[in-house]
Amino acid sequence: MPLFELAVIFICLACGGILKGATGAGAPILAIPALAAFYDVRFAIVILTVPNIVTNFTQLWRNRQFTLPRYFLIPFVGAAAIGVLAGSWVLLLMDTRTLSVIVALAVVLYLLVRSLNSRFVLSLALASKLALPTGFLSGLLQGAAGMSAPISISFLNAMKLDRQVFMCTVSLLFVTFGSLQLMTLSLIGIITPELFMLSCIAVFPMLMGMPIGSAISRKISRRCFDRLIMLLLAGLAMRMLWEAIALAS
Repeated sequence: MPLFELAVIFICLACGGILKGATGAGAPILAIPALAAFYDVRFAIVILTVPNIVTNFTQLWRNRQFTLPRYFLIPFVGAAAIGVLAGSWVLLLMDTRTLSVIVALAVVLYLLVRSLNSRFVLSLALASKLALPTGFLSGLLQGAAGMSAPISISFLNAMKLDRQVFMCTVSLLFVTFGSLQLMTLSLIGIITPELFMLSCIAVFPMLMGMPIGSAISRKISRRCFDRLIMLLLAGLAMRMLWEAIALAS
């Protein structure tokens, strides 16, 4: 691979780490398209498997004291884990383009609601009642379409959590997703020893970017942080709609 292409991929992975360090999520939005531009989407997903686990675990460890109550976390993360396993079956039965369009439109609707009513908050009591189905749907989408953020981040963002609590919760969720995906992809032979090594190497540029993002996040207000999350969700929706249109053409 030419040095220029390696530099571009390195920069995109580092930028993904910066975004993740600042918002708690979002690295794949930059890194997967960059890798897919030179290889393919499957290769990109495999390469990002280990970085997703490592960066989320690092973020989880740094924010481990900012946890939500167990009565919320256990059903939310537990149901999400079951959803990941079930998602592979959904992938066989449902057209992923249609699924992407539905989720993207749901995110757009959520963004409109948040824009029109900035005081909208999902209380912890209500969120706890919705934790089981929302967690399952997040995992289902992760397993079926490779991306849970439109549901999981929308749900957690609606709770208007503090930055550290948000990062702890979303990191715990993504570590669970990544670990299950690593196991599943290895069992079916998609992750080979060579690709596993490449995925391990990809950890370093993302880890380099995360402290920069964390430093940026400490210098911005809660309102600005919320706007970053909203921007992240808008990017997710546009990316999913673009992929659906490309598949239809």
